[in-house]
Amino acid sequence: MKIFVVTFVIAATLIASIAATGQYTTKYDNINIDEVLASDRLLNNYFNCLIEKGSCTPEAKELKQVIPDALKTECSKCNEKQKKAADKVIHFLIEKKPALWKQLQAKYDPDNIYYNKYKALI
Repeated sequence: MKIFVVTFVIAATLIASIAATGQYTTKYDNINIDEVLASDRLLNNYFNCLIEKGSCTPEAKELKQVIPDALKTECSKCNEKQKKAADKVIHFLIEKKPALWKQLQAKYDPDNIYYNKYKALI
């Protein structure tokens, strides 16, 4: 399975910008990930933002800004809730929405750097 991140997600909505503590903000930790994943409309809105083909909600915009750093740092600035959510989103996309996953991977990991780094974690 392709995993360029135990971080990608950091999960479709959870993460935002780095707080003064050196951690990502917890401002979006209570977003219902299951609701987003169950709704094609919500999921597609986040997806289109992440690949720059649509407008962004504030949380999606922050997620988009955080993804590159989270990939590079192995989600070291994520809390446990964020890591679990990221893992859930990654598995969902790989298993249920592989076309979306491939497009995200092409944007955020075109050279398979993170895929090769994280593939053993899945």
